[in-house]
Amino acid sequence: MSIKPPLSDLPIKTADSGFYSGFSVNVAVISKIIISVLAVWCIVWPIQAGAVLGNWNAIILEIFASWYIWVTAAFVITCLILALWPASGRMKLGADHEVPEFTNFSWFSMMFGAGIGVGMLTWAVAEPVAHFKNNPSVIQGITDGSAENNIMAAYEWSYLHWGFSAWSTYAIAGLALAFFAYRRGLPLTIRSSLTPLFGKALSGPLGNIIDIVAVVATILGVAQTLGFGVEQFVAGLNRIGISGLVMEDGSATTVGIIVALLFIMGASTLSAMSGVGKGIKWLSNINMVLSIFLLGFFIIFGATWFGVNAFFVGIWEYLKALPWMSFNVFVSDGVEGSESFLLAQWQGWWPVFYWAWWIAFAPFVGLFLARISRGRTIREFVLGAMIVPALMCFVWFAWAGGTAIDLTLNGDAGDTIFGAANGDKIFAMTEFMLAPIAEALAWAMAVLIVVLLMTFLVTSADSAVLIVNTINAAGDEGPKARPHILFWGAALALVVGGLLISGGTGAIQTAMVIGALPFSVVMALMCISLLKAVYNDGRREAAGVESVTVDTQATPAE
Repeated sequence: MSIKPPLSDLPIKTADSGFYSGFSVNVAVISKIIISVLAVWCIVWPIQAGAVLGNWNAIILEIFASWYIWVTAAFVITCLILALWPASGRMKLGADHEVPEFTNFSWFSMMFGAGIGVGMLTWAVAEPVAHFKNNPSVIQGITDGSAENNIMAAYEWSYLHWGFSAWSTYAIAGLALAFFAYRRGLPLTIRSSLTPLFGKALSGPLGNIIDIVAVVATILGVAQTLGFGVEQFVAGLNRIGISGLVMEDGSATTVGIIVALLFIMGASTLSAMSGVGKGIKWLSNINMVLSIFLLGFFIIFGATWFGVNAFFVGIWEYLKALPWMSFNVFVSDGVEGSESFLLAQWQGWWPVFYWAWWIAFAPFVGLFLARISRGRTIREFVLGAMIVPALMCFVWFAWAGGTAIDLTLNGDAGDTIFGAANGDKIFAMTEFMLAPIAEALAWAMAVLIVVLLMTFLVTSADSAVLIVNTINAAGDEGPKARPHILFWGAALALVVGGLLISGGTGAIQTAMVIGALPFSVVMALMCISLLKAVYNDGRREAAGVESVTVDTQATPAE
């Protein structure tokens, strides 16, 4: 049976003139309406919005918890198949003669900064501490909360949430987009990744719906990240002496939220206007250098040997437990306070929340990864996008989180670190370490963390604005009209502010879990589409049929 050349033409209708010139009007307008309605609802009716979102979130967690867990496991398996399968691993994301546009350092910097960077400053300390207090092993009576026998269990779950599962989610989205954009010449937008399944039908309403779902998921996923970042940014400003921005419990006041958002989103919008090759690249390089400095401080002056053990032994324990943790679903018996109830509740609070977060974040990070990965092989992309950033996360958790645990267990920190708000834990820890030496050192470190946090937040926000505009513009990576960049910068700020005001980071979490559900279906289809496309390209190669249909000149290395 003969095999045909792949689909290399997917026309998407865009406006020829006017305010939406170059944009897919249906995708851009409907996306803006959905996000605007959400922002207005949360700001004008915050109590009602918080209650409704909470109810929807509870229903989704009850019905779809197992779906989130199993579909994320499928992402890991698909990535491994594509990287290890010889025929697929050597395929280039582009023409055979193309070389990567960015150096490895800039590539890793932009991947890490856009994908996880903000979260590291909050959760590298807060999450090992949280799991050290409680996790499924503690609930089941296998280990004891806040005891030495619970350290490795805490790291198993921390590594699960920020390890291969998280980055495989990004890798699937990025790989699917890059494969079809740079090997087929299709538009760099979400719908293109499903062409082996739906063909030219994606030019019409079906494709519009897929891109709209991706835009909404992106805004809510980035809102989740910015929500945590804003709370931490305000905590940092309070630590360096700017008062009146936090409440007694350490959470940000409304004034603090507004000040932080005006500063962060203003800077990110200006950066977005300069494009990926200028503002975003240089901000990514700066925050990578600062993060290496901060991490080096924890490795050298923190719990050095504790971190070594947490890193190497923790990774071994994580890899052994990975199959079970990836597929296991805790089922509640419905009796509040019972072991099965607590296990299911914990899984909803942690793994299911994280899988929804990474899925919601995937259109943004995936499209951004695709944009910066042209000319790399599939194997290089998967190993670079899934394993290297995961190991960087493990290093942060081992030494930053390990220092917090060690100082509490063996360093007389008492409740200084554990008792601080999640966003404030890293500031509380560095102050505990440096203040006895010199108050000025502690203040300087707080300033450094605030600057690092700001660069991470700005990188994430400006990248998100550019990605949303790329999807709205039917995959056009070129410069976008300034009013659209300004709109999405303002919309993102209003969504984050509105959700924080209506219910804090919990409200953002519920909105994000809801928004991620439709896109999780799109991502499951991406896996099938990728495997089908790679298999058929192998058949085409054997039959002498051209599978790389993009016609481009080699891209010079940076």
